[in-house]
Amino acid sequence: MAEITAHEQDAPGWIEVEQEGDLLRVVAGGRWTIDDAMTLDPLTRDRDFPGVRRVQADLSQIEELDTAGAWILWRWGQEFRNRGIDPEMLAENPAHTPLFDLVENSQCTAEDTVREHENPLLLLLIDMGKTTVWAWREMERSLNFVGLTIVTLLRTLPAPWTWRPKAVIAQIEQTGIRALPIVGLLSFLVGVVMAYQGAEQLARFGAEIFTVNFLGVAILREIGVLMTAIMVAGRSGSAFTASIGTMTVNEEVDAIEVLGLDQIEVLVLPRVLALMVTLPLLTFWSDVVGLLGGAVMAVYALDISPQQFVEQLKEAVTVEHFLVGMVKAPIFAIIIAMVGCEEGLRTKRNAESVGTQTTKSVVKSIFLVIVFDAGFSIMFSLIGI
Repeated sequence: MAEITAHEQDAPGWIEVEQEGDLLRVVAGGRWTIDDAMTLDPLTRDRDFPGVRRVQADLSQIEELDTAGAWILWRWGQEFRNRGIDPEMLAENPAHTPLFDLVENSQCTAEDTVREHENPLLLLLIDMGKTTVWAWREMERSLNFVGLTIVTLLRTLPAPWTWRPKAVIAQIEQTGIRALPIVGLLSFLVGVVMAYQGAEQLARFGAEIFTVNFLGVAILREIGVLMTAIMVAGRSGSAFTASIGTMTVNEEVDAIEVLGLDQIEVLVLPRVLALMVTLPLLTFWSDVVGLLGGAVMAVYALDISPQQFVEQLKEAVTVEHFLVGMVKAPIFAIIIAMVGCEEGLRTKRNAESVGTQTTKSVVKSIFLVIVFDAGFSIMFSLIGI
């Protein structure tokens, strides 16, 4: 639906705004000068367009422009940039480009000059405030994406013809089968390191045999699932972001929407479901190989026979310890897949953004995994598990 502002009221300058889904088209024309600033300023203030993720601007119909008019338009564009939306310029008068460049450079210089003369404590508080607002908006967007994914999943469950088993199986191969070697190798080495470090400390008390207890409980409850989740976040989560981000740059995501398909259903659900299957299996594989690495270290460095290791492990761990680690795996899988897909869909239309969003995806995934793992530890401690 098109919205026309001041174009039909014989105003010096005018703006036409049309929103189609997440795309906002802006066309400006007329006379944008300081003489008409009082009339033009309200056209760009307090404009809220919910759901907008892309902005396209056409300024080719502006007849007259000075620095005041250029600043008003630049300020409106800056409001979108502060929300993570970089307006795309479709057309403008080449003669007006130096004015926009002048306004942008002067704003950056002014901000730098002000920051140089402000109180350092005040600057710290300002940065903390901006970071808090940014973190709140990030959390809000992530929760919106999770809600949209859940709604899409519930909508597709009663409709088996919409399921995509081939895509899910392909993702299981990519995220699970091909990840076995690297997960196994690192888990084995972590088991060796933990056994060696634990034995070195316990040897002071003549209790080397309790290295098995430490190893079994730590790997089954925490280290196995946590190390696996971190490795999957760095390997598969980044791959999700890079793949979807590249599709966004190549306009393949737009093509999916043009074909009448749901991008969540096509791109997100197969990856989420596949990782929910593969991460628990990889966690089990990590537990087994990690204990094997610890056993090898115990046999060759601590003079503990394989039979002693197995018997001590049976006494030290229970099924409860194993289940505590396995319960976390599907939750971590959802976090990693959701973050990877969300950051991929938020990629801008340039190659640099793909790298930026991929880095952001890995850091965010690992951070959330560790936070949730700490939450699980506190919860299990409170309920006595």
